[in-house]
Amino acid sequence: MVNRYRTTLAAVAVLATLGTATATAAPAHASAVAPVSVTFAAMDDVFISQAEPAKSFATATWMSVCGTGCGSTTGQRVALTRFKVAGIPEDAEDVKVTLDVVSARTTDTTVSVRPVTGSWTEAATTWNTRPALDATAIDSHTGFTAGSTAKLDVSSAVDGDGTYAFALTGTDATTTVLMSSRETGNRGPKLTVTYTEGTGGGQTDGPLPFTPAGTAALRASAKKVFAHYFTPYPLSLDNQPPASDYYARNYLKPEGESGKHAAYGGLLRDRPLGRDPIAGDYAVADFKTEVKQAIAAGLDGFTVDILSVTSAHWTRVQNLIKAAEAVDPGFKIVLMPDTNGLASVDSSTLATAMAKLAASKSVYRLPDNRLVVAPFKAEGRTAAWWSDWMKTMETRHGIKIALVPCFLDFNKHRDAFAPISYGFSNWGNRNPAANAGLGTNIDRAHGMGKIWMQPVSVQDERPNQGIFDEAGNTENLRATWKGAIDGKADWVQLTTWNDYSENTQFAPSRNAGWTYLDINAYYLTCYKLGCPKITNDAAYLTHRIQPVAAQPTYPQTKLMKLRGGSTAARDTVEVLTMLTAAGRVSVTIGGTTQSYDAPAGVSAKTFPLKAGTASATVTRSAAAVAKVVSPYAITAAPSVQDLHYRAASSER
Repeated sequence: MVNRYRTTLAAVAVLATLGTATATAAPAHASAVAPVSVTFAAMDDVFISQAEPAKSFATATWMSVCGTGCGSTTGQRVALTRFKVAGIPEDAEDVKVTLDVVSARTTDTTVSVRPVTGSWTEAATTWNTRPALDATAIDSHTGFTAGSTAKLDVSSAVDGDGTYAFALTGTDATTTVLMSSRETGNRGPKLTVTYTEGTGGGQTDGPLPFTPAGTAALRASAKKVFAHYFTPYPLSLDNQPPASDYYARNYLKPEGESGKHAAYGGLLRDRPLGRDPIAGDYAVADFKTEVKQAIAAGLDGFTVDILSVTSAHWTRVQNLIKAAEAVDPGFKIVLMPDTNGLASVDSSTLATAMAKLAASKSVYRLPDNRLVVAPFKAEGRTAAWWSDWMKTMETRHGIKIALVPCFLDFNKHRDAFAPISYGFSNWGNRNPAANAGLGTNIDRAHGMGKIWMQPVSVQDERPNQGIFDEAGNTENLRATWKGAIDGKADWVQLTTWNDYSENTQFAPSRNAGWTYLDINAYYLTCYKLGCPKITNDAAYLTHRIQPVAAQPTYPQTKLMKLRGGSTAARDTVEVLTMLTAAGRVSVTIGGTTQSYDAPAGVSAKTFPLKAGTASATVTRSAAAVAKVVSPYAITAAPSVQDLHYRAASSER
């Protein structure tokens, strides 16, 4: 297991008393195989009652939890508790966090735990002023014995040092009575963190700078990461060799498809990794390959853009689902009907098509069996239209829907869609300036009691639309992941897996290989489990192959211009390092070498773009520990305008 904590912490021997919270002593030198447990008492705890909505129970020595038919009263009771965590060693491994509660009665009841997403105080909180709760329970416990401790696993909600609040909810009419921190005998709620101290150890082999968590560990997290699959660009369009296939003949050449893309120098600047022709049903085989690639990158599934219910795109959606089911039914497909492509499709036809797809066990459903549907540009139809469609799905096909609309303008449409939505998302932006305050939307969604699916992106350049965003090398990728992690987004959508016409792809490609997915794997692990310990020195190079202002030699009549409001365009080579210890980095660009000292952990530094080649070498104690040479030459006179950032890794 990897370290689940993303905050770099100094090892401590004893944890100080934190207000009313107490902590047990942690051994200064615990054995690598002996678990260490640290317990934090609740800073605050209280319960609230729907039957007495204005009353505060802040002085009660117990906490009540029950459902809407609570004993002789009507309305439910919910318990709230809060903890402060501090001092877990940086190299902690096999980390488990439990919320421990002591029962005052013996009851055959079930209590669930949910993160509290709104603000509250122990003294002032009543049912009327209750905070927002996470829509999804992260664990449940059934059966309570008077005087005994029940444990609920909250590992997925604790990301590092900080303050964490939880709600205990129930559905039973019988009341579950738990001790509060005001009960004598120190029997109030506690948070127990159990871990083993890491041994450090040698470097790992393989392409990643850390020991990757297994698929089961990643999927056990309540946080989900999907990648947006765009059906126009599968691995192969005609099962031909990559040097002469449809991508090479028609999409990457200005004269392709009878010159229809000549004005902007060709439709695409990148393509999927090529392969030799294969026998049999190559389309399904290729989808299986992409599913395996996504699983290897740590993804939970794809959100599939459904552009049609009759064309080749519809066939590809069905084949993708078929491939996922064959490879690993645990890899989930989220249905994403696209209101642009489906503008002429009526509600009944769409319902029949979605019901057909929903028959697959690979299509994503919530634990309560609701089918997750996340329409792209949901505002392309009114909230009333979607409400009627959901009723059709339930009455005609027996399928309840958990709607997670993906908006182009979330703030304009969120209120109208709130009554029918399980959660929200937006398509997002692809430049650091526009991604500086991502927590606002997440907080708004959580404040409305909805989950949030945060878009995470690399870059965006669209030759056929004549527009591009300035991603700032990997800065936009890192900024969008920071927003998802710090904002505690419930889900993430990588936008996109393979939209090569907008150059937003994470998928293994000609221009980046696996580099963006490898970098992404680190942040994905941070998001789900806490940042892993760097065990292998790695360096990544990103750069364009031309200055932004360079004029192409091909007579293009349509050139990309910077999107309004984007980060200012720049001509830079970035070195992103993930190091086990500080090292000296030498960077050579266009024959000029510069050096700098890089710290342990993750850091990035940029240098001016120059014509020629780019490389970087990391040394420590006079020995090279990582070296990356970009295979992409930089020129001041490109054949066509090409603003797609290339990427290379020292590990592949």
